[in-house]
Amino acid sequence: MINKVAILGASGYTGAELVRLIATHPTLEIVGLSGDRKAGLSLGEVFPHLRHMALPRLQKIEDMTFEGLDLVFCALPHATSQAVISELPRNLKIVDLSADFRLRDPAAYEKWYGKAHAALDLQAEAVYGLTEFYRDDITRARLVAGTGCNAAAGQYALRPLIDARVIGLDDIIIDLKAGVSGAGRSLKENLLHAELSEGTAAYSAGGTHRHLGEFDQEFSKAAGRPVMVQFTPHLLPMNRGILATVYVSGDPAEIHATLVKRYDDEVFIQVLPFGMLPATRDVRGSNFVHIGVIGDRMPGRATVVAVLDNLAKGSSGQAIQNANLMLGAEETAGLMLAPMFP
Repeated sequence: MINKVAILGASGYTGAELVRLIATHPTLEIVGLSGDRKAGLSLGEVFPHLRHMALPRLQKIEDMTFEGLDLVFCALPHATSQAVISELPRNLKIVDLSADFRLRDPAAYEKWYGKAHAALDLQAEAVYGLTEFYRDDITRARLVAGTGCNAAAGQYALRPLIDARVIGLDDIIIDLKAGVSGAGRSLKENLLHAELSEGTAAYSAGGTHRHLGEFDQEFSKAAGRPVMVQFTPHLLPMNRGILATVYVSGDPAEIHATLVKRYDDEVFIQVLPFGMLPATRDVRGSNFVHIGVIGDRMPGRATVVAVLDNLAKGSSGQAIQNANLMLGAEETAGLMLAPMFP
């Protein structure tokens, strides 16, 4: 059965990535694309790498019709999705790629995003979109909130270890490196080539990064008590990719065995042999996650490294994986592309 879908915010990076991946999908048909600032243009004019595809032209959201659609991907900026989704037909299934519905507690949303949530009924309805941990809920959901890309990488490394109680919960450190596409397509001075290339720097350090709200929410839920991690992200001069280096206390062999057991049946998550560490180039352009574990020279300490593509598994690939579940399609449909190498 063919499912008709629309992408709101198709002129951004995650919107373009949705189109790229859906091009190989056997049951999804794109029948609507919005891009307010690019309205009237073909997507091939905005993204020449998609010029070969037969697609509807970009429209303003208010000019779109949603009749006959099965699902909408909402790839709009943070704080925009709340108002837009509130106006969509209630029978539509929705996968939101923004941060607007990730946090269940309205007070937590206001703390991390600086304003009160404007659609509390939808926030209460939304299911958190970390597929491998909320699969059953996602299958039944009408509205799924995609995770933050940094938050996904950290959770894939840590969530099974917290669930199994094989690491200390009070001394977790996440040191994360992220590609520049995670900052979006809007023009920003610090993202100019001359400002970004040939160097790297920490950002949102000292406990200020918004994805900490997701870590607090999900790790505390898994542990059954408050868990706070130390998290420092760094911006790297590469287009795609996230590498999360996680420092924990616990037995390295037990930590590795726990990850192997938890992810043994997960198609998209590969745990490497003990002592091997992954690289971002090995998952580039794909929906795969690679995780490695090594011991430390300090007894009782281990390092866990997780890599994923921020635009694919960290955002648009995850969104399609969730949409597949919501629509009753094969979960892997459209997502088995091998990583791009070199």
